[in-house]
Amino acid sequence: MAITKLPRSGIKDNAIDASKIEDGTIAATEISGTISAAKLNNTLDISGKTVTLPNTSVTNGMLAGSIANDKLANNAITVRGTSRALGTSVTVQVDVDWQSVVVSDGSTVTTMVAGRGYFVNNTSAAGIVKLPASATIGDTIAIKDYAGNFATNNLSIQRNGHNIQGVTNDSLIDTNRASLVLVYVDATKGWLYTGEHNVAVLQAANFTAATGGTVTESGDFKIHTFTGDGNFVVSSVGNAPVAGAGPNSVDYLVVAGGAGGSGWGRGGGGAGGFRTSYPSPAGVIAVTATTFPITVGAGGSGTSNGSDSVFSTITSSGGGGGVGPNGNGSPGGSGGGGGIRCFPGPGSGSHTGNKGNGNTPPVSPPQGNPGGDASPRGGPAHPIAGGGGGGAGGAGAQGDDGPPGTGGNGGAGTANSITGSSVTRAGGGGGGVGRHYGPSDTFVGGTGGSGGGGNGETVDGLVSPKCGSANTGGGAGSGGAGGKGVVIIRYKFQ
Repeated sequence: MAITKLPRSGIKDNAIDASKIEDGTIAATEISGTISAAKLNNTLDISGKTVTLPNTSVTNGMLAGSIANDKLANNAITVRGTSRALGTSVTVQVDVDWQSVVVSDGSTVTTMVAGRGYFVNNTSAAGIVKLPASATIGDTIAIKDYAGNFATNNLSIQRNGHNIQGVTNDSLIDTNRASLVLVYVDATKGWLYTGEHNVAVLQAANFTAATGGTVTESGDFKIHTFTGDGNFVVSSVGNAPVAGAGPNSVDYLVVAGGAGGSGWGRGGGGAGGFRTSYPSPAGVIAVTATTFPITVGAGGSGTSNGSDSVFSTITSSGGGGGVGPNGNGSPGGSGGGGGIRCFPGPGSGSHTGNKGNGNTPPVSPPQGNPGGDASPRGGPAHPIAGGGGGGAGGAGAQGDDGPPGTGGNGGAGTANSITGSSVTRAGGGGGGVGRHYGPSDTFVGGTGGSGGGGNGETVDGLVSPKCGSANTGGGAGSGGAGGKGVVIIRYKFQ
């Protein structure tokens, strides 16, 4: 029979221990009700047992101090695609923080801060702002034209070591009422425009860069001079639509080789063709980032024409030789002068030749002028005076049989300042004078035209110089060789 209750008087203090229990264990089913804490020992060993607490057992009041972040199952959050550990500092940009108006003075640089917007007032001068030195994906900056006059006074945005739109260029804003939002993405693209309102161009001024020939500078322009064949190699071109940018075209001066002149009594050589876009019409050759072969024409010898000079679509024709077939001057960039046609013998007279035409083949504006006719008379009492060669700036003069017998002067050359200083080129050669059968006379060779034309030779050979000057395209005086041509290219580089 089970014992349901023991009298308290029959149990001494501390009398019940494990030895008093049959199996040494009191099962939970053998205990009815609750044993108060006072009935339990101060130390309770439950290391081998599972203790289950009700869900409402642990309250905030039971927790002292803090729970470490790494003790939590979710100890990080993701911000803008990047995991951020709990407890670390992060700035969450919800919108831009607009700043007070920036008043530009043309020189002060405002360094912008991510998360901010800037009203820029360019009423009095151009503005300059700079992007932050460091940037993180998602950084945002806004800009607004405060006074609506960025077209008059532009706004420059300095990249500060970052790319803008994927290129290493600053930005130039030149549209009135422009509104911009830039967001940083990565090192490759840098800052991208995600908002472009009323904006035509976002890239700063870019300029043409090239190599080849002898390079000099004149102000903001580079000049490439070719005195022989070569290559004009363009590595980058200007973005002409941008205010203040370099044009994507170049100016040129292309002068062909001058013609040779024959001996005394012959016409002067015509100057090489002279073609230029400077100073007007300016920049008519659009360039691309490629190689442009350059041909510089050689001067002619004897009565031969000079050789052509070529740059891109521009060809200047070699000068026409002094005295071609039947005593006539040859056509060319500028025409050669006429001279002796024949010497039939004493007392029978001689026939003289006609000028050669200039601007052959024809171009507009004309690349040269005709030569001069030989002297009209011949015979025992009269010398034969050759006509002068044509020049870029004027026709050759007709020979004069005198007395004294005088060769026609060469046509004047043309001055041009494409190099930054004025230089005259493409003068015609002077006509020579020869004594026909009969009494001696005074002989005067024709003077070479300004711009490298050679002087005409006389029967006694007294002449200096008779060759056309090198790299001017000057025509030769009678008996000399024509001057070599030149090609000059000019463009804005800064």
